Amino acid sequence: MRNAALVLGIIGGLIATVIGFFGYGYTEIVRANAEVGDVFGTFDNESLVRAASFLAPLLAIAGGAMARIRALWGGGLLVISAALMYFAFGFSVFTMFPIGFCLLGGLLALAAGKPDEPKAHF
Repeated sequence: MRNAALVLGIIGGLIATVIGFFGYGYTEIVRANAEVGDVFGTFDNESLVRAASFLAPLLAIAGGAMARIRALWGGGLLVISAALMYFAFGFSVFTMFPIGFCLLGGLLALAAGKPDEPKAHF
């Protein structure tokens, strides 16, 4: 399950990176040209979209990379990444796969049967 969480997290993070580029870029275009926002619409919370465009792919890739050694932390990061993408971009045809990959990877990492190494976290 940890290997599946690793793969799903990294693939979800890479797809989320593409969505993040477009989300952040669109907010920049609307900021520079208000006419584009009038024609195609704007985001309700521009700062959330900008933050999620950067943080969601970062958390997904880091969570996927951590899933083999620290399943609890990696799974938590993957679930947070999926939630951040959902609240910033919504659930659509473009976001369903990264949200699904990150959420499933996070749940698999959290449900991994073998406990982490019995040493202190800090």
